[in-house]
Amino acid sequence: MTEQAKADLVIRNARIVDGTGAPSFTGDVAVAGDRIVAVGHFAGAATREIDAGGQVVAPGFIDVHTHYDPQICWDRLATPSLEHGVTTVVMGNCSLSLAPVRPGEQLKLIKMFEKIEDIREPTFDEAVPFNWESFGDYLDHIRPGLGINIGALVGHSALRWYVMGKDSQERVATDSEIETMCRLLEQAMADGAIGLSTSYVDIDEDGRPVPSRLADMREKVALCKAMAKSGRGVLQTVPYFIDIEKQLENIEELGDLSLASGIVCSIAPITYSPVAPENWKRSIAKLEEQQARGAKVYGQSMPRSFDINIRMSETSFLLYPVRAWDLLMQKPLAERLAGFADPAVRPMLVEKAEKRILPLLRAMTVGDVYSPENEKYRGRRLAEIAKEAGKSPADMMLDIAVADGLRTEFQIRGAIHADPEIVAQILDHPLVHIGGSDAGAHISQFCGAGDTCDLIERFVREYGKMSLERAVHRLTGEPAVAWGLKDRGTVAVGQAADLVVFGADTIARGDEEFVTDFPGGASRYVRHATGIDKVIVNGAVVVDQGTYTDARPGLVV
Repeated sequence: MTEQAKADLVIRNARIVDGTGAPSFTGDVAVAGDRIVAVGHFAGAATREIDAGGQVVAPGFIDVHTHYDPQICWDRLATPSLEHGVTTVVMGNCSLSLAPVRPGEQLKLIKMFEKIEDIREPTFDEAVPFNWESFGDYLDHIRPGLGINIGALVGHSALRWYVMGKDSQERVATDSEIETMCRLLEQAMADGAIGLSTSYVDIDEDGRPVPSRLADMREKVALCKAMAKSGRGVLQTVPYFIDIEKQLENIEELGDLSLASGIVCSIAPITYSPVAPENWKRSIAKLEEQQARGAKVYGQSMPRSFDINIRMSETSFLLYPVRAWDLLMQKPLAERLAGFADPAVRPMLVEKAEKRILPLLRAMTVGDVYSPENEKYRGRRLAEIAKEAGKSPADMMLDIAVADGLRTEFQIRGAIHADPEIVAQILDHPLVHIGGSDAGAHISQFCGAGDTCDLIERFVREYGKMSLERAVHRLTGEPAVAWGLKDRGTVAVGQAADLVVFGADTIARGDEEFVTDFPGGASRYVRHATGIDKVIVNGAVVVDQGTYTDARPGLVV
């Protein structure tokens, strides 16, 4: 484009952080249609001009680990991720996707999503139509009206269940079944999938290993090779993080798969826990071993600490270890409340909780309360309240929760992945991508959206552990290359015009809010970012000073 040509949009006087890690510079970014046509100086005119003086313009952020598969069916904006500068989300992680699925057989997928990602069945019943069968059909369903770009992984458990049914949780696949899975995966890649996801650790609604965990190496290698035929593809997985030795074996196996097929493998999450303070180092050392032998295996980690909320009126994976509690948590609310309030079973419930989750109970603080008698507990540690009352923490927790109709918010803050000195080392390692947000999942326990802002707010601005250029590169250019998003991730001529305009001194993820705005009467935690002025997707402004516009330019990428 000549300098005197007219653009559709020009952002002027911005501090341009281009997503490559190079030093920032001041200049203009011009956009025509959905592409960047000038970077640096643009003397031409534009239909719309934005003066970004004092602000940063960067590539739109990429979140490689979300579970928006159900939500995108009714919310094509994937709220609230767009508000946090995210222009591309990768969903279908942890072996779970909503396709392929046989007509009338969606219940298994729903139950796995409900158990593993805490997205409830009534939400599916009201807002996820399942009027598709193939993965391509699903992508065709979600394409119209997208406000955000979608990278969609095929879930290995969904694929295996589609081909093998109940046998997928009983045995290894036959050669014929593997051939069928490979054919379906090849077609899904041709239809727009970005890769495959699997799991080494997850269990279904009956406590049984999900289908992907029954796959042997010949199946995994075949699927990775089938995916690689498309010329791109990432294998994402969640390790058996319960046992560090098994997690290291998982990383080694990913190295084998990468070497056998040429694909990129991504394992999430790599986190720091004071209970096992050396595990993160061992995991990264194992990633380095894979790189040394020529494999492409990356970890994922997030900037935020593993802060979580438990509301016994909702769902909580932290209570799974207490089987008696977990069984009650699966009941309708009235039955659940009666069960936890029953004095005849209370001693048993308390005893089992004290055996399995006592450190968790001792870490809890009481957050939101709903009955007058509980107001005095707001903001206080559960262990202190229990001590004053002469009760055990589990017994006290149930007393408070029952009085609130189980709606009490019990907060756990700063227990895991909370030391900024160590977390900064993890986040800055070249074999660890920023990921693992889980946005769209566990919605009644935390808001995964906001990690992008958190990285800049705390690790750049507050702690000074990373330059802005490095942080932006980690959120944009790096994942774009690894995940095969060849025309995104940098501010450069010819690239897709996914851009975010923000204040380096003001960007922040905002506080969590608990709202009831999901289909099926479900509630969730959300965050609303501050300091983000514009979010531009494929050349169109989708978020303008915190408000969504009518533009819906998103694509399956």
